[in-house]
Amino acid sequence: MRLAAALALLIFATVAAQAAGQGPDRRVPVDPNAPPWNAIAKVQTNIGAHCSGVLIAPSIVLTAAHCLYNPRTRALLQPVSLHVLFGYQRDTYRWHRQVARIAVGSGFNGTAGRPQPGDWARLELTEAVPVTPLPLFDGAVAPGMAVALAGYNQDRAQLLMADLDCRVLRIAGLPGGAKFVFHDCAATRGTSGAPLLTEREGGWAVIALNIAASRAENLALSARFEK
Repeated sequence: MRLAAALALLIFATVAAQAAGQGPDRRVPVDPNAPPWNAIAKVQTNIGAHCSGVLIAPSIVLTAAHCLYNPRTRALLQPVSLHVLFGYQRDTYRWHRQVARIAVGSGFNGTAGRPQPGDWARLELTEAVPVTPLPLFDGAVAPGMAVALAGYNQDRAQLLMADLDCRVLRIAGLPGGAKFVFHDCAATRGTSGAPLLTEREGGWAVIALNIAASRAENLALSARFEK
């Protein structure tokens, strides 16, 4: 019941506490052309929506599957409808890549209207991007773990904003080994698909993908992002 109530709150709330004035806004602009931030992309669609994504291989970007769902047609957008922008800042970008193929998480349902373990997508780009991808984290994730979240927030859509001082709150296991990772990083809509990061020896790694924002906490999805 507690998990269900928390998920309901995440669905119907619209902004994070820090962005809504319920405490200091810890988000700061980061340089989208400097590592590790240059591996974070703005994913734009031809229906006017935008989300965030992260490069995990030279031509592979992860994002949230619901970002690719067209509610009018009740179907996923086609690859030709997507534009992946790296180094984006104030209507300029360093690299623009189109998408060759899309694979989404097993069982994803765009009409479900709730967080789900299949809410992730792999975008295979038509051309590699000449930046260093971010690896997927292969260690244990636990409450209290220091994390960061960077993405293109709805209220600061022209800048790559990051909360560098946040924590994992709790974890909910899901069938198939996926996990919901609740955290207190500040974020708004637009950060769906943004990477929840941890800094380890040797650099940053991707723990999970942000999939929902609320006033009290945000929700990220950790899964085997394979297809």
